[in-house]
Amino acid sequence: MAGMRSAVSYSLVLVIVLVAQSQMVPQSLAQTCSASLPNLNVCAPFVLPGATATAPSPDCCNALQSIEHDCLCNTIRIASRIPAQCNLPPLTCGGQYLHTLY
Repeated sequence: MAGMRSAVSYSLVLVIVLVAQSQMVPQSLAQTCSASLPNLNVCAPFVLPGATATAPSPDCCNALQSIEHDCLCNTIRIASRIPAQCNLPPLTCGGQYLHTLY
């Protein structure tokens, strides 16, 4: 049940990000980015809370490599602004790797 809830939450966040992104970037880039982001679903076994995979699969690495850098960075920037737009506290995440994304 918890796994299903995580998958639904992940899917909901992805849909929200795709919608937000389509509003904030040029249409052609948004279409290309929107079409390629769902390919990252193969990374779910590595990134979802409670995941047991200790390393991303080759499919995940290939999907990540196929996404344009601007697409991924814009998606992360947009997703980080959603809490403020919903009158929620800012999202803070621990970990040293987040700093390399910004």
